[in-house]
Parts: sequence; structure tokens; C-alpha cells
Amino acid sequence: SPFNFIFLYLMPPGIYCPTEFWSKGENQSIQVDFLLPTGIYLNLSVPCNASLGTIKQVLWKHAQYEPLFHMLSDPEAYVFTCINQTAEQQELEDEQRRLCDIQPFLPVLRLVAREGDRAKKLINSQISLLIGKGLHEFDSVQDPEVSEFRAKMCQFCEEKAAQRQQLGWAAWMEYNFPLQLEPAAKGLSSLQIPNKNIFVNIRFHFMFQISPWEFPITLMSYAIKKQATVLRPETVQQPEDYTLQVNGKCEYLYGNYPLYQFQYIRSCLQRGLTPHLTMVHSSAIIAMRDEQTNCITSPPKAASKPPPLPKKKERDTLSRESCPVPFPCSAQAVPRAHGAVLAVPQLVVQAGLFHGTEMLCKTVSSSEVSVCSEPVWRQRLEFDISVRDLPRMARLCLALYAVVEKARKARSTKKKSKKADCPIAWANVMLFDYRDQLKTGECCLHMWSSFPDEKGELLNPMGTVQCNPNTESAAALVICFPSVAAHPVYYPSFDPECALAVQKLQLKEILERRSHTELYEHEKDLVWKMRYDIRDQYPQALAKLLIITKWNRHEDVAQMISLLQTWPELPVLNALELLDFSFPDRYVGCVSCFLSVLRDDDVFQYLLQLVQVLKYESYLDCELTKFLLERALSNRKIGHFLFWHLRSEMHVPAVSLRFGLILEAYCRGSTHHMKVLMKQGEALNKMKALNDFVKVSSQKATKPQTKEMMHMCMKQETYREALSHLQSPLNPNIILAEVCVDQCTFMDSKMKPLWIVFNSEETGGGGVGIIFKNGDDLRQDMLTLQMIQLMDILWKQEGLDLRMTPYGCLSTGDKTGLIEVVMHSDTIANIQLNKSNMVATAAFNKDALLNWLKSKNPGDALDQAIEEFTLSCAGYCVATYVLGIGDRHSDNIMVRETGQLFHIDFGHFLGNFKTKFGINRERVPFILTYDFVHVIQQGKTNNNEKFERFRGYCERAYMILRRHGLLFLHLFALMKAAGLPELSCSKDIQYLKDSLALGKTDEEALKHFRVKFNEALRESWKTKVNWLAHNVSKDNRQ
Repeated sequence: SPFNFIFLYLMPPGIYCPTEFWSKGENQSIQVDFLLPTGIYLNLSVPCNASLGTIKQVLWKHAQYEPLFHMLSDPEAYVFTCINQTAEQQELEDEQRRLCDIQPFLPVLRLVAREGDRAKKLINSQISLLIGKGLHEFDSVQDPEVSEFRAKMCQFCEEKAAQRQQLGWAAWMEYNFPLQLEPAAKGLSSLQIPNKNIFVNIRFHFMFQISPWEFPITLMSYAIKKQATVLRPETVQQPEDYTLQVNGKCEYLYGNYPLYQFQYIRSCLQRGLTPHLTMVHSSAIIAMRDEQTNCITSPPKAASKPPPLPKKKERDTLSRESCPVPFPCSAQAVPRAHGAVLAVPQLVVQAGLFHGTEMLCKTVSSSEVSVCSEPVWRQRLEFDISVRDLPRMARLCLALYAVVEKARKARSTKKKSKKADCPIAWANVMLFDYRDQLKTGECCLHMWSSFPDEKGELLNPMGTVQCNPNTESAAALVICFPSVAAHPVYYPSFDPECALAVQKLQLKEILERRSHTELYEHEKDLVWKMRYDIRDQYPQALAKLLIITKWNRHEDVAQMISLLQTWPELPVLNALELLDFSFPDRYVGCVSCFLSVLRDDDVFQYLLQLVQVLKYESYLDCELTKFLLERALSNRKIGHFLFWHLRSEMHVPAVSLRFGLILEAYCRGSTHHMKVLMKQGEALNKMKALNDFVKVSSQKATKPQTKEMMHMCMKQETYREALSHLQSPLNPNIILAEVCVDQCTFMDSKMKPLWIVFNSEETGGGGVGIIFKNGDDLRQDMLTLQMIQLMDILWKQEGLDLRMTPYGCLSTGDKTGLIEVVMHSDTIANIQLNKSNMVATAAFNKDALLNWLKSKNPGDALDQAIEEFTLSCAGYCVATYVLGIGDRHSDNIMVRETGQLFHIDFGHFLGNFKTKFGINRERVPFILTYDFVHVIQQGKTNNNEKFERFRGYCERAYMILRRHGLLFLHLFALMKAAGLPELSCSKDIQYLKDSLALGKTDEEALKHFRVKFNEALRESWKTKVNWLAHNVSKDNRQ
């Protein structure tokens, strides 16, 4: 028989290595304990920045002198494992990673034999690292819905990847390098398009003069003719075989669009620069495509589709229609009710049934029970609705609260003391599972902590249906869904219904005159009766029809679902409205899939909202998820931002499962993109480590000393490598070539944001600046800048270019993110202070701004700079007024050297202005000071013509936004899911309705805006006083 033996070994305890240790000692060596599969233990000194592959080679050299070396296989047969910072054993498949990036909890590495498919394990390891959640966590959920969703989305994404491999070079360009175009103006345009030829430089030093109205292929044909004349190649080239690349950027010019419509060309013209382009042959594009294809470890197999659900045979199952009994539910126990629960005398469970925000019947409450370690009710809760009337998307909302007695006043003579409800926790659960089956049996719900609601409501129907993953500390409520029939009950499949004819004139008057919240009962009845006419003549009124549908009557629900199957395609505006939580029915979700006809530019513009409304979805497998994945896998720019929008919220327990599964699916369908994203993640990790170092150092040392230590840290090889040659997370078209250490610094605010400057490969592009913030929530800034960018697009579509600067801003994690630095610009405060001898008088120096513009734009360039200032000032006056942006002072209004004014730091919006001692500090609708007017009037007090032109820009811009008012309302309403402090209820959105005067006629709205405009001008002295106070409290000169 074979000889069996067991190795016993005793290892000395390793030193504890916290995260801070690895960020400080990257250039140092560390003693690491290695355990070989043979049981041999070695202690070696290895560099912290060495890769696992290098470490394995060193280990093997030493291992060959140890006993039992002959029993080892090749090094490739083994993989390192360690204990990570979250105290989990981790298999380290990716041997290109460095020890300082892995950051093991102890300096102990164990070598074990590889098992399974190495390529598959490597890709799983990389996905786990990239999304910030181990895939084994998804496996451990043991939920059939999770398993089926993963399998289905994996197959879907791999099929998309296989289709992408078959694309021709031109179609592949559209995926990998989507066009960057300016909005096309409708009708006559006042955009500044030159009416004469422009100069374009093609690599090989060919300079061409060409009309801005020509297409890229015309420019390439000129270049080929010139090349043939100068170089005389053997073969004749065709312009169709080439495309134009912007020098030093991942940006290309192709397609049947005039040159002036490309953002790069327009930007060069506005800055007075010559566009620099390179002609790239199709063979080079094909080589790039093939390189990406080779990144896929194995071609996706045509995975077999999951078996269909068993048919609902009459003898085995019952339809919901045949269950007229009331819907029951019983609450059994709260095994863990920690903290506040144990300190109160009585506990109660409240339960309610909801369809979206609509309550289907009256809420019911359990009896009161005394607090103990495991309080038990064992009480049946009956709802006033029959099972057959339950809509498909009905959810049971539960709240656990304590009943406490209020303390009586000393002089009170009342014998009875008052009671108050103290919310403790809440949970939601769907009544039908993802297979359409009515749930039965016991269900343990780990609840979410409650916070006092302004309205005093205990239930949270808009909350997630996912349980709290913090099972150890969360209160757990065990409920039981009784069986209502002898066999499983399924929601019935779709059954068509017939139409009705009704009074059309009255319907038209109702739909046009009133919103759905204002309808009387008899009007609701009429709207329902005429639902077929609405479909045929007023399809955009679908939201009103859905709101008045009685979702607690199964007959009405069946007819509404039937109607949705034949509903015509909706405009974008109306479809966005249907994504709101008020419309949860999955058939409405299918109608919303008209979104598939949206252009990629529109999907990108609304991506922030589309990601947020994923939180409203009740099941993992939904139309919106498939739509977003399909678009992300067809357009790499959308994929890039979808990844970061999801990745930035992976720390939120309520969405980490859903978002993690979508990220996993995207990575499996885009393995080539993973490498780019991993490089960005590595750079962000280094920035965070650097920021933590600066925060600690700045408490002990002066700013120059801390800055010097910061530079020393950045000059380390690991930092230089991580912070060089990567695509910018803010804009994947921009290549961050080399970090310019000497130009990097940190800012003085509390969180010490990093100011990092990179060299760019773009010809004439100059440096690229990025601000890294750790400790501030950037999501409100992202939303505000998205709205400003949308305004800019809407204005340009109407031929009005107000020279806006919607700079890049991206949240990448928990209170972590990046902000684009607008180079060659300065704050109003610095401009005023640098032109004044005294801080107190700087705010009242009206000549400072004009003199600064003169110094930056000598001679004839000044007129253009003043025009840029006038246009941008008009744009930001209107934008800040409409959005109710607060906390405006001279440190967050900036001016570029070219004259463009722009605002930064949007910590307060929708009218949430700062107060001091209970007094509103900001008393003007928007910032329009006399020094701004002084610049607009070119320094002449009687130049009313220029000022009236400025006023005209403001009024025109305002009226354009008013025409798109509903779009802004819908977008803000969808962002309520984000949980922003200043956007949480309808009251916040009411500010937009008021600022856009949506309840008024155009004439009344224009009059309203003129009043606000005159008020801002008349009371601009108050703004100056605020700026004076700000300057005194903070001297900006450094």
C-alpha cells in the first residue's frame, strides 16, 4: 500500500500589517513567511513592490536547496494564498499584482496546488478585485433568483462580446471610439461657425485649408493626394480605408458629419488653435480589435439556456383569479432586536400592502408585546383585499416600532399619559417571487434601521426589497405567508381585452387641463372608461392613466396590461416619467423599453438617472438592467461610466448585491475593458493612500514640509507607475501620460484634496489637472453639472452657444471622487485680491476683473474675451437661478483667461440657501454684480446696448429651459432614489416648478423672470457685502 505521511509544522506569528503599513513602506523590503506544499517553511526578505511572479521565482531558487524539493511540480502548478485585510483567505491568481497592492493582513504566503480552470479563476479574481466584492459572496447567498440572474446575464453578455468580435473595422470604431459631436442646431443658428476656410494639420507636416462644412473623408482625400505627390507610394490609397485620429487622444473623427460639428474641431477654433490630426489605416484599427479579442481567455460558448419554468397545470397549480379569500400574513418573532429595542417597554409591527406609492388597502398592526430577547406575536394579520385582487408588483411593507409613554409635566393633573411611536426598523418583501408564484411559508427578514420621518410615517414603500446583509446586528423579523390553496398560486399570464368607445371632447379637456393629482373621482372614471381613446389619440398621457388605474382590482389590472401590449412608442420625456417608482408594474417596464430607440448620446446624458432607478426594481432580472448592459457592451464610453456609477455605490448594503451582479456581468462581456479599469482603480488607490498620508502629515508639519514629503512619496516607482499612462476616469478619451510631480500639491480645505497634474499626449493640449477628493460626497455636484451640461445642449440645439464650462466630476466610491481642473483660470476672489492692497476693499474693486482680462487678452483679443464673458455670465445667471444654487461667493465663481465665467462647488441647490443665526445670507435670485456689468459694458458706464444684449441672452436662455421644464422635473424626480439630503421629497422639486414658472403662460413667465433679473441687479450690493465678509474670514492670497 502507498506510504502516507502528514507534515506538522510550527510557524512563528507574523507581524500585523495594517493598510497604513503598506502605503508607507512600498520601497522597503519585508520579511515574509512562505509555506510550501511539502510542509517546508521559509522566511525570506522580499521587496514590498515586487510582483507575485517575481516573488515566486525567488522562492523557487531558495526552495531547490530544501528537502523534498523533488516532490514539487512546476511553479505554474501552484498559486499563493494569504489572509487579506477583511480576515478572509484569498487566492492570488493574478501574479502581475505587487505585494504592496495585495496588502495581506500578515506577511505570510502559502503556496497551494492549483485547482480547476486557471483562466476562469484568474478572470474571477480580477472581477472581484475590480468591483470591490468577492464573487464567492454571490455564491454564498444561495438564492435561486441570484443564481439564475447570474447565469442569464453571463450568457447575455458573452453573446454580446462574441457579436462584437465579428464587427467590421468601421462598426467596431463606433463601439470603441464613439463620436464626440456638438449638438446639431435646429434651423438658423447663431453659433460661431467660421464662413471661411480653416487650417488643419495632418501628421507628416501637411497643412490644409478646408471649409468647416466638409466631411472628414474630403480632408483625407486631400491628404492622400498630397502624400501621393510628395512621397509617390507604389500603391494608390483610398480615403475610405482611413480614419482621422486626434493626436495624443483616444478620439477619432469619422462619419458623414461636417468638421465643425466635431467637439475637438470646435474647441480648437474657439481657442484659436490649429487642429492636429493623424490618418490611421484600417489595418491598424483591425489590429486593435484583434488585440482586444485576444484578451478574452476563451471564446464564449453558446451556453445552454436555463430550462423553462414548469407549466402551470390546472391540477398542480391555481391561478390567482380563483382565490377570493382575504390575503393573510402572520408575524412570529424578532430574534434579534438590538440597541434601542431593548430599552423600550412595548413592541408593535405595522404592515401595509403597496403598489408603487399607492396603498392597496388599510394598514394593519399587531398587538403590543413586551420586550424580551425573542418577542413573539403569533398573530394572524388580515388585509382588506382578496388574493385575486393583488397586483403583480404588490409588496408587503413592514415596520417595527416601540410604543413609549411620554413623560408628564410636573404640574399636569391628567391621569392618562400620552404614548408615542418610536420607529426602530423596516423591511419590504414582494408577495410574488421572480417566477410569478405567490410566496408561502416562513420568511426571515433582516430589517433596516429606521430614521424619524418628517411626516411621521413608519412604512417605507420606496425602500429596497433586499434584506439587510448585516445579519449579525440587524433586527430579524420572522413572518409566515400561509397557504391560501392546496396548490401553488401563480399570477395569471397575459390575456387580451376589448376596447370601449366614449366621449372624446370631455377626455381631451381633462387630459390637457388637469394633472393626475387634480382629477375628481368622476373624471377618473371617465379617463378609465376612455382608455382606448387615450392610447390612440393621446398616448403621451399614459402616466395619467396608470395613476388612476385601480391596482387592487384584478379586472382593471388585466385590462390595463392588455392595453399596454398595443401602446404606441412614446417620446423620451414621457418614457422617463414611467421609470419613476410610482409605476412599478413590469409591463410598464416593457413599455419603457422604447428607450432602446434612444441614440447613444441620449443614453449617456441620462445615464446617472437610469442607474439610480435600478434601485426601484423589485427583481434582479428586469428590462432596464438588460437595456443598460446591452448599451454598455455596444458603446465603450457608456460602459465606462456605467461601471463607475455602479462601482461608486458598492459600499451601500441595499444595492451592493444588485450592482455587484451587474458589474460582474459587464466584466464578463468586456474582459478587454477590465484591464483599463483595473489600471484606473490602481491609480485611485494610490491617490487615496497619498491623501491619507497628507491628512496625517499636515497635522504635524507645515504645508511646504508636507508638500515636499508628498512629492517624495509620488517619486517612488510604485506611485509613478500607477499614476502614468492611463485613461482618465473623467474622460476615457484623454490619456494621462506622465504625472508632473513638481506641479502637484494639496488644497487647504478640511479634507486636503489632492491637486494632481499630468502631461497629456495631445498636441498643443498642455497639462491635465485632476482634483482627488476623499471625504466629500460628489454626487450632488455630479447632478448639478449634468443639468448644466443638459442646458448647454438644449441651448445649442436652439442655436444659442453660451460658452458654458460643465467640467468633469465623477464619484468613484464612498465619499471619494475626481474633479476636472479647468486650467488657465482663477477665482473672482483671487483676481480681486491680487489687484487690491486691502482684503476689505477687494470685493468693491469693480475695475479688477476687467483689468485682469485686459492683461490676459491684449489688443484685439479683448473684445472676444468680453463677448465670451458676456455669453457665459448669461448662461450661469440663468442656470444658477433655475437650479436654486446656493452658497455663491467669490471663491466658487471662476473666470478662464479666455473670458469664460463658470461656477464650481455645488453643495447647496434647489433653494437650500445658507443661513447664519437663522437669517438667509443669500437674498438675491442669482449673482449679477456691478463689476460683472462693468465688464459686459466694456468699462463704459453708458454702454446700454451691450447690457441689453446680455439681458436678451438671459431671457432667451430662460424661455428655452421653460419649454423643457418637464424634462428637468422628471430627471430630478428620478434622482430621489440617490438619497441626496437636499433632494428627498416633492417639496424640493417644487422649487424647480416655481423657478421655471411652469404654472404660468409664456408672457407671465417672462415678466416673472424680468422681475427677478431687476431684483438681482438692484440688490447686488448685498452680494458684495457677503463677498466682503467671505474675504475677511479667508485671505485667499497664498
